[in-house]
Amino acid sequence: MIAAARPNFMKVAPLWHALAAHDDFEPVLIHTGQHYDANMSDDIFTDLDLPAPDHHLGVGSGSHAEQTGKVMIAYEKIAMDERPDWLVVVGDVNSTAACAMVGAKLHIPVVHLEAGLRSGDRAMPEEINRLVTDAISDVLWTPSPDGDAHLRAEGIPESRITRVGNIMMDSFERIRPKLDAENAPARFGLTPGNYGIVTLHRPSNVDEAPQLKALVEALVEASQRLPLMFPMHPRTKSRVEAFGLSDTLAKGNITLAEPQSYKPFMSLLKDARIAITDSGGLQEETTYLGIPCLTLRDNTERPITVTEGTNRLVKADALVGALDAALAAAPGTAKRPEFWDGRTAERCVADLVRRGR
Repeated sequence: MIAAARPNFMKVAPLWHALAAHDDFEPVLIHTGQHYDANMSDDIFTDLDLPAPDHHLGVGSGSHAEQTGKVMIAYEKIAMDERPDWLVVVGDVNSTAACAMVGAKLHIPVVHLEAGLRSGDRAMPEEINRLVTDAISDVLWTPSPDGDAHLRAEGIPESRITRVGNIMMDSFERIRPKLDAENAPARFGLTPGNYGIVTLHRPSNVDEAPQLKALVEALVEASQRLPLMFPMHPRTKSRVEAFGLSDTLAKGNITLAEPQSYKPFMSLLKDARIAITDSGGLQEETTYLGIPCLTLRDNTERPITVTEGTNRLVKADALVGALDAALAAAPGTAKRPEFWDGRTAERCVADLVRRGR
């Protein structure tokens, strides 16, 4: 099982626990080191009751080619030595595609957890990783019907596709009993139900000064309507400082913080009035929790969060208006997509048992 970046850890954890509890499996956890900040990596393992990884590749940062190449070189040695019966990769980061390519070339059966997601935007590095990984994987575990449809349209045989649901919800349900004691809003002086939470990290939003300036100004204006909590990704923080936007950001009613580990972040999220994000995972978690979500992107690989959930795509210049509309709307009854129920890991294990080796 491969874990590389923050979202991967939440997806790997429920499956690791389910496999470890089954007599027929012995899960081996490999951390590629693509995310190496403690709050974005090590602390999450503690939050999710995961053991220390069996292998840590320590690839660190670098260009897309550098990360992919380093992961392939490091993981190939382990794969050749251990020859796993199944190689499970998750999500859409560089490590996902890299390890899938290693497994496919060594004829190790590759399973892709969270398969079939498509934004239609090949300018996103993650979209290339999704396409490559799905094309060479032997088993494709999808979270929603659109994932099934995308794979069928790309010529993937039905026998390779199993819809298992959204495993992120399994992780949330695992830690839900601990969240009241965590009480992260109180630590930051926030009133439950009376703040918004912000995450921002995608290159399309933070790597160019004009776009990031527009987003920072929109957040400052939005914070006059509702206090905002902004755990800032290291990439975003460095760009804010490099583009001279720190003083602008300081004008808002915005609480800035370091990236939060999974448990404190979910404690913040569950009590938020709204989320403003460009994250894929947060679109799903807000839909599950029934919290309005404004996604600062032109597209999403998780359209079910829009068609059935609480997510809306917005641009920087429309953010404040969308926030006003969301705050004025009467609370609705959230619809959770099928199999977003905290039991996805069970279905994954059952599929492996059914397929055998």
